[in-house]
Amino acid sequence: MGVIKDWFRRYFSDPQVVILAVFLVTGIATFLFAGRHLVPVIASLIIAYLLEGVTQSLQRFGAPRMLAVGTVFVIFFLVLLALLFWLLPVLTRQATQLLQEVPDMLSASQTLILSLPEKYPTFFSEVEIENVLNQIRREAGSFTDKMLRQTLSSVIGIITLVVYIVLVPLLVFFFLKDKKLITGWIRHHLPKERGLASRVWQGVDVQLGNFIRGKFWEILMIWGASYLTFMLMGLNFSLLLAFLVGVSVLVPYIGAAVMTFPVALVAYFQFGWTGDLAWIIFAYLIIQVLDGNVLVPILFSEVVNLHPIAIIVAVLFFGGVWGFWGVFFAIPLAILFQGVLNAWPKHPDDADAA
Repeated sequence: MGVIKDWFRRYFSDPQVVILAVFLVTGIATFLFAGRHLVPVIASLIIAYLLEGVTQSLQRFGAPRMLAVGTVFVIFFLVLLALLFWLLPVLTRQATQLLQEVPDMLSASQTLILSLPEKYPTFFSEVEIENVLNQIRREAGSFTDKMLRQTLSSVIGIITLVVYIVLVPLLVFFFLKDKKLITGWIRHHLPKERGLASRVWQGVDVQLGNFIRGKFWEILMIWGASYLTFMLMGLNFSLLLAFLVGVSVLVPYIGAAVMTFPVALVAYFQFGWTGDLAWIIFAYLIIQVLDGNVLVPILFSEVVNLHPIAIIVAVLFFGGVWGFWGVFFAIPLAILFQGVLNAWPKHPDDADAA
């Protein structure tokens, strides 16, 4: 107990540290217990955060704040309408067609698996193949049941989507329009002795801004490059697969590895064991190599470098806590925690020990 008391006295005797700790605990508790209910607000904050950079650029060219906000919001709203009335229907149609082809893919997989004992009797036995097929049949039945439940609950999903479509643009507009009013209200209700918390936020603010803007452009570039590549090679469901490849960059390392399987499977069932399959996989790998070794260093040169282990741990932890949204926010939250650790006051004894 004495060691714990000494540690607590060493690091929490400063009121600035206590205030920072309270902010962190409050934020984490809010995300844990109310994060799922605040998805439209969080999404709107991210979009407004992204658009604020464009708004400030227009202001630097002499545009009044309200004119800049109005211009940026109109462009954002037009893009949103294009996504809803052009992109979303196309993606939905391709996803439906892909799901309809799943039974044929399973049948072709079964034929391929049944031929393995004849071609490679040393490595595969009929008993092992039968066990694999039974497992595939069980997974296929489970998949069908899940799709049926998703269909039955689609009405609720549509209603939720409509609510989000109305709420998110409205919130984005007010976050942009009343930025000074909102931030002033927040500062008014915060403790005056918040110098450490302010320094942490200033550092994290720069990193998060660079990260969000960088990820936005990375998604667009990888999506566009993948779609152009898949389309020129004649791959089915090119737009859907390219969109998924683009979104997968939100999860470094893991996303690229996971998306290899659907791209390879669709290419295999379309072309079989041919040169076209090899070229598509090769092109996909080239896109990933260029993304990791050229695009990422350019876009994220000013972002705090996170070790791959830290990124994977953040994705696994926050994904396990919040599901999809945990994966989505894993890297920003990791940046926040690293900023806090870097700004946390160091005790002289720690410096001597280091």
